[in-house]
Amino acid sequence: MNYDDPKNADFLLRRRLILGVAAAAAALPFAGLSSCSKKEEGKAQLLQVGGLPVTCNLTLPVACTAKAASNLAGTGDNRFEFQYSKYSGWPEIKESLMTGRIQAAYMLAPLVMDLADKKVPLKIVSLGHRSGAVIMVRTDSNYQSFSELKGKRIAIPSRFAVDFLFLRKMLAKENMTPKDIEIVEMPPPDMPAALYANAVDAYCTGEPFGAAAQRAGYARPLRMTRDEWRNYICCVLTVREELIHDNPAMVQDLVNHVMGAGTWLDIKQGNRDKAVAIAAKREFFNQDPNILKFVMETPTDRVTYGDLRMIRAEFEDLMQLSMEAGTLKHPVAYESYINDSFVKNAKPTTITL
Repeated sequence: MNYDDPKNADFLLRRRLILGVAAAAAALPFAGLSSCSKKEEGKAQLLQVGGLPVTCNLTLPVACTAKAASNLAGTGDNRFEFQYSKYSGWPEIKESLMTGRIQAAYMLAPLVMDLADKKVPLKIVSLGHRSGAVIMVRTDSNYQSFSELKGKRIAIPSRFAVDFLFLRKMLAKENMTPKDIEIVEMPPPDMPAALYANAVDAYCTGEPFGAAAQRAGYARPLRMTRDEWRNYICCVLTVREELIHDNPAMVQDLVNHVMGAGTWLDIKQGNRDKAVAIAAKREFFNQDPNILKFVMETPTDRVTYGDLRMIRAEFEDLMQLSMEAGTLKHPVAYESYINDSFVKNAKPTTITL
């Protein structure tokens, strides 16, 4: 039996049970960690970097794999080793960063702003991607504009998610507000099946959870950030301030690899195919490579990675949108949550996978 088939009545229950187990595992010391290097621990300083199995985080598995390959070949700075730490949701990553259990992770930009405002010692040091969010409706629906979604039930991952801000921007285009729809928060892996079962009328999330339903044939994008919000910022590389203070060379090496991974991903489709093969592995996203490949090809700029510049005006626009959404209560100083020195000093690693 295929338990990932949304036609299976047990799909949602099994999915939630799996997520529950993953969340519990994430709370245990070193749970959910997968080594990005075959070198023995102790031969290099090890940095665990948290991430979710979403294509907005794709630069992380590529960066980890490239770092391991260069260490093995003796062609890079082998003082450091990066290790991918897979989490099931943003709350788990947030908790691990706050407590210092991990020193670095991909995080939601507005959530970092909020934590920094609450004096949690975190700094964004690089972007992780551009674009990558979609709003999906059923293929057999007649929806073409957001005015037709009035009174409908729409799923979002979290009110801190930039996906929610994207939804708000699209509603504003139709002179609507979130009060005109019913919003429900839902784990993204549950969204395709919820749409299939008519439990929601639409959902807004990052990939590959839009592509999964589209490729299966029962859903289509109503709107995509690639068309509506080209400078979209969502997942950002975030580190604890003590890591910046104690080991700036390690942070710089990580940023170099992430930026190199972004450039490599956008150079040609063949590199994206290689990235799919890497990310699909059990130790990384553990997902169907055909779905990841669909994201990378349909269309090819559904998610982009090459432009990882940190532009102050874009972050401040995101902050303003977050205040309007109520997820931030007041302005947060740019310098309190950003350290752009590593991007400014970056020498993006040449990826040779």
